[in-house]
Amino acid sequence: MSKFKILALGALIASSFPVAHAEGPWSLGAAALVTPNPYKGNQDRVYPIPMIGYEGDDFYLRGFNAGYYLWNDKTDKLSAVIYYSPLHFKPKDSDYSSMRSLDSRKSTLMGGLSYVHNTDYGFLRTVLAGDMLGNSDGITWDTAWLYRYNADRLTLTPGIGVVWNSENQNEYYYGISKKESARSGLSSYDPEDSWSPYVELSVSYKLTDDWSVFGMGRYVRLADEVTDSPMIDKQWTGVLLTGVTYSF
Repeated sequence: MSKFKILALGALIASSFPVAHAEGPWSLGAAALVTPNPYKGNQDRVYPIPMIGYEGDDFYLRGFNAGYYLWNDKTDKLSAVIYYSPLHFKPKDSDYSSMRSLDSRKSTLMGGLSYVHNTDYGFLRTVLAGDMLGNSDGITWDTAWLYRYNADRLTLTPGIGVVWNSENQNEYYYGISKKESARSGLSSYDPEDSWSPYVELSVSYKLTDDWSVFGMGRYVRLADEVTDSPMIDKQWTGVLLTGVTYSF
């Protein structure tokens, strides 16, 4: 199950990156994912992940992210989205005895709205979503400005953005209750909402009309409300993904 959650993370992150348009509506592929874990005592690893996609006029599927267009033209795209959020903490995975005394934090299903606005100078991408399973009852808002540069078969898309986490979101995933504090010896912690800025870059190169190779990276500077948690020992997180896809 832990490996499945990492696979879902890769597919989810990949779905948020703009890539070159495929020749067909369906795409299949494989990729390798490298991502750091911000929790204390968890090791960073490399995982293989599958890539499955469908792009239609009314509906799309991008890994573990699905959306239905409420508005879809060349300038504006508004969709209702649902996706699997793999963020979780398993106490037994930690190397620290104090961390193993904490409660688990579960992954969840998020649902909300996604909006993309295209201009000659780049495009706005924003997603507002809430926890649908009641694990955190939290809300996240991811907003970025990106620019797509096309040169023959090569597509480069750099961007800069920020992620807002609600107080409930941060409290569930990074907070420490008084009961947990008494068991673990860690200080209790009750965070508020937060803003975490990031930069990202996606690269895609079409080997043929059907085959493409790609690389995607995102660097996130974690907010003080996150890094001040006794559960966290990193100032940043991110993702690096690279692979190949076939469209048909």
